[in-house]
Amino acid sequence: MSEEGFFRSRWVDRPAHVTELDPTALPQGFRAAGVHAGIKPEGLDVGLLVSDGEDTVSAVRFCDNALVGAPIAVTSEARTDALRAVLANSGNSNVADGARGLETARASQAAAAEALGIDPELVALASTGVIGRELPRDALTAGAQACAAALGPDADDFTRSILTTDKGPKRACLEVALPSGATVRLAGQCKGAGMISPRFATMFCFVETDGQLEHSTLDLLTGVCVKRSFDRVSVDGQLSTSDTVIAFANGASGVKIEPETADELALGEAFDALMRQLALEMVADGEGASRVARVTVEGDATAVDKVARAVADSPLVKSALLGADPNFGRILQSAGQALGSGTPFVVDLEIEGMQVVSAGAVIDLDGDAWRTLERSVEGSEVEFRLTLPGEGGEAEVFFSDLTHEYVTINSEYST
Repeated sequence: MSEEGFFRSRWVDRPAHVTELDPTALPQGFRAAGVHAGIKPEGLDVGLLVSDGEDTVSAVRFCDNALVGAPIAVTSEARTDALRAVLANSGNSNVADGARGLETARASQAAAAEALGIDPELVALASTGVIGRELPRDALTAGAQACAAALGPDADDFTRSILTTDKGPKRACLEVALPSGATVRLAGQCKGAGMISPRFATMFCFVETDGQLEHSTLDLLTGVCVKRSFDRVSVDGQLSTSDTVIAFANGASGVKIEPETADELALGEAFDALMRQLALEMVADGEGASRVARVTVEGDATAVDKVARAVADSPLVKSALLGADPNFGRILQSAGQALGSGTPFVVDLEIEGMQVVSAGAVIDLDGDAWRTLERSVEGSEVEFRLTLPGEGGEAEVFFSDLTHEYVTINSEYST
């Protein structure tokens, strides 16, 4: 990835009508804070994000793991179409703690609501960290109250309060010029580095706009953009218990985004670019990751997704990526495993635009061609392209390499 600006990946284009602002800024009518409440030994660990607009609409997406955290269970019972705030914590995910975990979640929701002077059903919750440990209730509720007293127009402390093994915060604030001549702001704050698989990740993403949208419009934009971003990433193939995406629109700019208009399309393009880059930031973080890869698969509509995910989740492919080793046999094996026996294996494979397999047979590469191939996989971003028999399908997944640091982090995570 390039180090210039927010849109650093070659796989995400910055829309021409989008201008990057201070990444910690928030759209009009939003405030945030983060504090140290003692859930973690040190550092910020409780954060609060709030919309001041009474007519705020929201849209949510959660993971589909059978085991979900108490914050997701409680938030699912709230007004998910009209949320005004989200209380988040790091260091403890409040998962698998039974009735006690649910009571803690509801107590923290009530504490935040009381401090903000709003109904508890307008407050969402999000927790990340170690699974299966009691989340200190008093610390969390005190943190909620402290955050409410510290709210301001900057999201820096908030984005830092939700980090676990992340190397740093993932965030952006954009100004979006609309075809109608008006402008709105769009911002996002994200965390995630490990326990990441397609169908979300151990991740939070909170997106805010001061544009005025109908709930149905915001929900549609959120769903489409999640499918093209957080649903397309893998670090270790592990599906989290706490994935949470929440989008808010409060209308504080006074600019109404009408459905099925050029303005909605322009805002949607900005949403999409924001979420895709944030998703790639998670993969690039990847608990020690050094390279990011993109695998695209075209062909039979019933097969492309499972093949792309099989390649992205393969520890052998990920290990080869770490070593900048163009061992495409690993990719072929993963694809064949996904397709299953009895399926003719007549695939094509390109690595960084160089074709290395045709109709399932390896292309003979001379010494110079092989050295070119080796150099092509040494960069920070590497692309693989598979073509299967059939038509009508196309899938992509972004994934990271598997490093020694990943093993170290996860072997010591709870100790």
